[in-house]
This record gives sequence, C-alpha cells and structure tokens, in this order.
Amino acid sequence: MPPNGEVSSLTGTAYHGPTAFTTTQWSVVLEAQGESPAAQEALANLCRKYWRPIYSFVRRKGIRPEEAEDVTQGFFAQLLERGSFGAVRKEKGRLRSFLLASLKYFLVDQQRRAMAIKRGKGQRLIPLEELRADERIDMEPADPVTAEMIYERRWALTVLERVINRLKDEYRAAGNAALFDSLKQLLPDEPGAPSQAEIAARLWMTENAIRQAFYRFRQRYQSLLREEIAHTVATPGDIEDELRHLISVVEA
Repeated sequence: MPPNGEVSSLTGTAYHGPTAFTTTQWSVVLEAQGESPAAQEALANLCRKYWRPIYSFVRRKGIRPEEAEDVTQGFFAQLLERGSFGAVRKEKGRLRSFLLASLKYFLVDQQRRAMAIKRGKGQRLIPLEELRADERIDMEPADPVTAEMIYERRWALTVLERVINRLKDEYRAAGNAALFDSLKQLLPDEPGAPSQAEIAARLWMTENAIRQAFYRFRQRYQSLLREEIAHTVATPGDIEDELRHLISVVEA
C-alpha cells in the first residue's frame, strides 16, 4: 500500500483540493432523466466510452464471446431505447453503479438467452472489434474472480486509459511526444523506469528541468483524472469519493 495521500498506478500523487465541476454528459442525462434528445446523445456517448466493463462482466458470467457481444449490444440498445433511470437515485447518481445495476437486471430479464440485435436497424452501437487479444484473455472466466470485481477493475482501468490518452494527445499537439513518453515512465508501477537523470541526458535537458516537467505532468494528469470522473458522477461532492473507490480497486 502506498503512503497516505499517495495514489498508485497511473494516478501520481493525490491532490485533495477543489475541482471545477461544469455540466457533464452524465449530469445532462440525470437532469433530463433521459427524455431529451441531448440526454439521449449524451448517454450514447458515455456508453461508447464505458462499454468494456459491461462486456467484461458478461464474459465473466460464462457467456461465450459471440453471445456476449450480442448481449452487450442488446443491453445498450435497450438502455438507450427505454431511458429508464429509476435506479439512478438508489445508486447515488453514479454512472458506474447505474450501469452495473441496469446490466444485472437486464441479464436476469433475458435469462441469458441468445439475443439478435433487432433495434436500430442492426446498427452496432458499441465498437467491440476494438477489443485487443490480451483484453479478451483477461475477460475469460478462468479464475474465481467475480464478475463484479472484473467490472470494477475494468471500469477503473478504462478511466485511467482515457486520462493518459488525453494527456498524450495534449503533449503530441504541443510537439512534445518524446517528453510525454519519457515522463510517463516515471509514473508509479511503470516497469523498468529510468531515473530522472537518465531521462535528462536522453532529452538533452537538465535534471531540474525534468523534475519541473514531471511535476507539471502529474498536476495535469490529476486535473484530467478528476475531469474524467466528473463525467460519471452527479455532483462535485462525489468526485473525491469516486476517486478513492477507483484507487482502492486498482490497488486490490
């Protein structure tokens, strides 16, 4: 376990200061209860971002890959069609909890029957072809880890992956791709990480410059992480609680 206040994996050092909370896709959905076109589009965008935890849960339940794809597509098609948000208040307004509760109800209702995609004129809403081979292996029901545990871990990893990709895009847009690749190696849990002195020599920079660059890197990462989490909770007060939950899942 890391020292108090320190965040493991890709999250750097925790900062518990205030975070700006603007209107997010999930807050749009909650305020409209899914009834407006804007809310429907916002929910569809969120589903496209966070479908991997759903698929991993379905696979961990022992459903074959092809059927699991149909179940995942069917779940999101029904969710977007019906827009039922009765369980949101019970799940404290968090997208992560709402989707898991909705999925469990969906699976019970379907009784694991094979589902053809009948809605949306056959349109496949979720890009399941993006699954890498190693991701498929991780989702196989080959160990005693529960489907809920797999879902929670995949959710946390999806959040972290989205954040690090956003940060990478920012550095590349500024012409600092090489600096990003080097600074990312300094994050906790990165295997074979070089020292700051080694990175400085490689990039023809001073060690102090690298130290300052990494400080800014971590600060921006923390800001983006909270922005990403804000898209999945209902109120600003939920951000830090959700962050602590994600950290505990990654560290487990």
